[in-house]
Amino acid sequence: MSGHDQLVLCLCELTRLLWKLLLPLVFLCVLLIAVLVLLVLAVRFWLQSNRNARRARDGRPTVAFFHPYCNAGGGGERVLWCAIRALQNRYADINFVVYTGDLGVTGQQILDGARRRFNILLPRPVQFVFLRHRLLVEPGLFPHFTLLGQSVGSIFLGWEALTEFVPDLYIDSMGYAFTLPLFRYLGGCSVGSYVHYPTISTDMLSVVRERNPRFNNPDYVSNSLFLSAFKVVYYCLFALLYGMAGSCSDLIMVNSSWTLDHILSLWRAPNRTSVVYPPCDVSAFLDVPLEEDGDRKCHSIVSIGQFRPEKDHRLQIRAFKKVLDRTRGREALKLVLIGGCRNQEDEDRVLMLRGLCQELGVADRVEFKLNIPFEELKREMGEATIGLHTMWNEHFGIGVVECMAAGKVILAHKSGGPKLDIVVPFEGGQTGFLADDEDSYAEAIERILALPPASRLQIRRNARQSVARFSDQEFEVCFLAAMEPLMGTLER
Repeated sequence: MSGHDQLVLCLCELTRLLWKLLLPLVFLCVLLIAVLVLLVLAVRFWLQSNRNARRARDGRPTVAFFHPYCNAGGGGERVLWCAIRALQNRYADINFVVYTGDLGVTGQQILDGARRRFNILLPRPVQFVFLRHRLLVEPGLFPHFTLLGQSVGSIFLGWEALTEFVPDLYIDSMGYAFTLPLFRYLGGCSVGSYVHYPTISTDMLSVVRERNPRFNNPDYVSNSLFLSAFKVVYYCLFALLYGMAGSCSDLIMVNSSWTLDHILSLWRAPNRTSVVYPPCDVSAFLDVPLEEDGDRKCHSIVSIGQFRPEKDHRLQIRAFKKVLDRTRGREALKLVLIGGCRNQEDEDRVLMLRGLCQELGVADRVEFKLNIPFEELKREMGEATIGLHTMWNEHFGIGVVECMAAGKVILAHKSGGPKLDIVVPFEGGQTGFLADDEDSYAEAIERILALPPASRLQIRRNARQSVARFSDQEFEVCFLAAMEPLMGTLER
């Protein structure tokens, strides 16, 4: 037998061997897929049986909001409570549930907190489902690959929520898009989402590509070509998964033009997406007097926002330090930082900011007001001259709107919602100022303080008139109009 014949024989034997191995592997794969499909169908049947039993017991459908931090004091929580209030006023024959991870409080305490912080009183009680594993979505649990870790964690937290209570309509009101396919395909629910901020955006990709250091792009990554390239690939893959999860939503509401652009590019569902500006308690600030402030002995600069890293309170303190250095005591100034602390990580951040004030020698000029009641917030706003905002690419900026409604001269970051939707000319008149770094913020503060009191008063009037489109009433009208198609599918 020649060498060629031996080679052909060996190849034939190898082919027969592979074929013998391939058939069992194909059979095993088909079997595993069938088991997986049956398991999913069994879980779906079990969950829907639970929902049908609950429906038979209650006699009415239920709408559930997924908001693990509903007891926090931020703008997202104001959207939650205003949305529930609007739906309760419109639909008296529907129950409402909130999934929350706030285990240290009762449901009544959460509602009392909403009334105290936001001046919101619900027409009737809601049911709370307390989730025990909120730790799974805490960023501190994932020092690396935080986006992926929190997203996977949200799936497990969503599973806990789904097994505890199966609603008829599920609304993700906090940006956990990876829970949407869980409730839609396993729970058999209609699903909707209100997106405050895309989990990932093209701007985030640009920051990594251009190797710019930010709070979510540390120096050791931006200084490394390899790590930056790896992070770009990671972000691109994550953006693909995020888009697939978000596209499961039957209804998508976004809070600004900036968010709309990013969600359309990621979720690709233009026919199901609309802008619903978040509710701002504009009317509550209209009783703050609008009068010239030239006789003030001390000008107060007030900042409103949760103590999260992206709010960039460090920039506010450093810019304030530059203003003090430049004015050299010619102006009596103080900086008041008002915000909510969600957890120990936020409280530690406040300690760090206090340390920065000590380091820069401005501790006697900076005040911290944490988790304060609504009336104290109004009092601080009434005493302030300037409203300060420094978050890069803020999705909207409820704090910015509240400052403008209170008649403050707003100084906001030149990006995101403040630039595109809020601090824009009103009937040809200026409504505020924009800046993007320490120097431009310091220069803008000096420019505001140097204006004649009458000029400042005109800007404040323009600002107050311009924010009427962000009132609670406007939100309710737009939110109910967006929700009507989904609410109409609920069987009563």
